[in-house]
Parts: sequence; C-alpha cells; structure tokens
Amino acid sequence: MQVLTASEAIGRIRSGSTLVSSGFRFAAAPEELLAALGQRFVATGTPVDLRLVYSSAQGGHGAGRGLDHLAHPGMLREIIGGYYGSAPRIKAMLNDNSVEAWNLPQGQIALLYRAIAAGQPGVVTHVGLHTFVDPRIEGGRVTPRTARDIVQVVELAGKEWLFYPAFPIDACLLRGTTADEFGNISLEKEAVRLEALSIAMATRNSGGVVIVQVERLAKGRSLAPLQVEIPGHLVDVVVMCSDPANAHQQALDEVYNPAYNGEVMLPSARVVPIPFSVRKVIARRAADFVKPGMVVNLGQGMPEGVGAVAQEEGIMDSLWTTLESGVIGGVPTKHVNFGVATNPMAIIRHDDQFAFYNGGGVDLSCLGFAQVDATGAVNVSRFGGSFTGAGGFIDICARTRQLVFCGMFEAGAKVELNGGKVDVRSDGSACKFVETVDQITFSARHAVQEGRRVSLVTERAVFELTPDGWALREVAPGIRINEDVLDRMRFRPIVERVEMMRAELFVDVGLDG
Repeated sequence: MQVLTASEAIGRIRSGSTLVSSGFRFAAAPEELLAALGQRFVATGTPVDLRLVYSSAQGGHGAGRGLDHLAHPGMLREIIGGYYGSAPRIKAMLNDNSVEAWNLPQGQIALLYRAIAAGQPGVVTHVGLHTFVDPRIEGGRVTPRTARDIVQVVELAGKEWLFYPAFPIDACLLRGTTADEFGNISLEKEAVRLEALSIAMATRNSGGVVIVQVERLAKGRSLAPLQVEIPGHLVDVVVMCSDPANAHQQALDEVYNPAYNGEVMLPSARVVPIPFSVRKVIARRAADFVKPGMVVNLGQGMPEGVGAVAQEEGIMDSLWTTLESGVIGGVPTKHVNFGVATNPMAIIRHDDQFAFYNGGGVDLSCLGFAQVDATGAVNVSRFGGSFTGAGGFIDICARTRQLVFCGMFEAGAKVELNGGKVDVRSDGSACKFVETVDQITFSARHAVQEGRRVSLVTERAVFELTPDGWALREVAPGIRINEDVLDRMRFRPIVERVEMMRAELFVDVGLDG
C-alpha cells in the first residue's frame, strides 16, 4: 500500500481503462480523486477513452462536482450508470450524443461487482424484465450512438431472465474515513457504506488498482477488526484528503452531522417536521398504507415526506423503513442528500440492501412518478426531453408486495389548500396521465398479474391499478371529478364507488401535535 497525493494516485489510471467510482450523491463520494482526474485530463489530455461504471451518480444540486469532473470530450468513451440526475454535465453529454451510454438498474450494478469479484459470468435476475432495460424494448441504451446491447434475455429453469455480463475492472475510486498503516479502511464517519468492499474485491481480482480517499491516517492495527470495511490487502493506494471541509463532506454542504452515522441520536423534537402543504397532504395519504411491523422502502422526492409524517405521528418506531443506499430506520433527509437519514437504526451495504429488495423482502414501497399510462406503465427515467435514469426504481419495484406511487397530479399546476379543501387555481404545464409513457421504467400491469397491489396517490385523487386498468378510488374535498381529474387525463380510468379522501388530511391541526 502506498500513501500518495490525489494527483499522484490518479496517474495510475491509464487510457482505455474501465473505471469504477462509488458514492451516493455526495455521501461517500471520492470528490478529491474525481477532481484530480478531471484536472489531469484538462492539463495533459490524458487519460482518454475511459469506460466509466457506477451504480449511483456522485454529485450535487449544481454542476461541477462528483462525476461532472470527468465530463470532457474524449475523456469518456462509454458510461454504464444507474442514475444520471446528480451529474448535470454528464447528462449534457447524453443530450449531445457525445458518448455511448447505458442505464442499468442501480442494484444490479451493485450486485454485479460481487459477481466480478467471485469470477462469475455475471448476474442472472428477473430485475429489468418488461422495462426499457429489456433488450426487446430499449436495452437500457441512452444515446442514439449507443448501438449494441449489453443485457441479454436468457431462459433458465423454464423462465425468462435478464443476464448482466461481468467485465474486468482496471481501476476504482473509493472513499473511507480512516486508513491505518497497513491500508485497512474504516467508515466510522460516513453516512452510508455502499458497495466499497465488493468493488475493491472485484478490482483486485481483475488485476486493477484500488485507490481510496480518506480523511485521516492511523497507526497500524489501531482499528478494531470489526471496524474495518476494506482490508488492507485489497488496497493499493491511499490518498489523505487535502481539503476535507469541501472534498470529504459527509453529505452535500454538511461537513459532518453525527446524527447521520449514529454517533448521536437527535431528540425527536429536533427533527424538523415538513410544513403543511400539498406535499404534506400527499405524504399523509400515502402513509395511510403503512401498517405497524412493515418493512417499508421510501424513494426520493415526494415519498421522502412519508418518513417525516411517520415520525410526526409517532409510528416510526413500529416500522422498518429502508433506503436503497443501505440505511435502515431514521428520517430521510431532504432531496439533495437522498440516501442519508437522521437517527438511522442500521446502515448496511448497498449491494446487500438490493439483494434483500430483489428477493421480495419489502412489504411496501412509496415511490414517485413522472408519467403513467392506461397499460400500467410508469415512467420516472426519461421525460420532458431530459434523461435522469432509473436509479434503484426498477430494482425496488421488481418484487415489492405493495407499491404506492405518489406525486402531484399535474406538473406545474398551482394548487392551494383552503379551509380543508383543495383549490386548483391553474392547470399544469405537463400531463402525467398520458396515452403512452415516454419510457417504461416499470410495468405495473405485470405486478398486478402477479397479485401485487399498486396504488397511486395525488393531492386530487387516489387510484388503484386493477387487472382492467386504473380505477379512481378517492377524490379530495373541493375537487370536481370531471373538470379537475378526468378531463385532465389522456385515458379514461374506471370510475366506480368513488369515495372522499379523509378530511383531516387537508387541515393543519391534529396530525402535527
């Protein structure tokens, strides 16, 4: 193991390499290493033709951080990523068709590292069937210049599966908190664990170089054995971050919050409730599906509010809430730091979390949506002329027993809450209930055929997907069924036995203590 500067370390990365980088938004992202690699290319023109692989995009709410450091013409030849929304400059490369790119399910990329480490041919799974990742639909191809399929349909034991092939890894960029003199890495100040161990094993067994950014160095054997996440025999280079306040933040714009990694537990009163709003109304109604003892997954965006509502209503401790990043329990943070939670109960590895999800361990998932159509297809990955990617959405939907999609009825609509009623002041700029979705991120129809329950919650109405299509089940007080709901949809749902949504959802008393 060598201790080098960031610029020295990234000199080990050669042109044409397959490079893996790990991080979840800004959490556990090797920011100084990524910045040094981008600076090297600007200064020297090398390395070129990199194949970049990652499960979740590293970056922030603005351009220029995380993977954006690598967004230079000629530097990247191919990208295989699970999510693109946190890297605006990388997204721009997709829009310019300047790179070959694929979007694969985030969890399958995380699990693929384990297969590579074990010398297996790849991952065979049900995850991705009947979605845009299926090669019979789009094959996960993101840009027009992306011609070949890297995912295959195979038949095994009389069933169809998708096969995600393994590949060798030439170099990886990881992050930890402490490295000792033997190269052992601990993560005690990190908000997530992710798949660092699997990536390190996969890279080492591929003959590649493992580079880890840390905050501090320690004497050999001073780390407790159970504290070591990556053993030193897997580590080639350690880089002590030269600017921890900016390049080694625990989460975006937060140098360190001890309530994110369990060093301290904040009193419930210190967990700020979300203000009364349309967003909160949707979260409250979605929370009605939650029952004590459930294992619940919370997606990013609108569904994050479900965790906050559960905390306010005092039911959080009766649930097993989970985030795809590997966090279990606690209250999810705001959108820019999705994947991190205040007062978590446990933090497991990213790939282990997805193994549990893929096997059907989740009782209920609350997820967002951008478009739905009459067939039961749901789109969260490509809309409005922009591609963000599926993230863990496809993995989560694949086997969850009950799915609740939640969000605004229309994008851009002006909706107010007045006297316990919903008042639609102006129509939205984009219809979300469309004839055909722009991209199939999830085929809910197949979930219903398997006997799973699928619901959709908005501030105006609640729908349930039946074998015959979407059925309107509830409308909000003040909402006109025809003018505010049916006339604003591009397909006709089933309209039978429509009930009123609970009145107390729409008032700012009682539920907030």
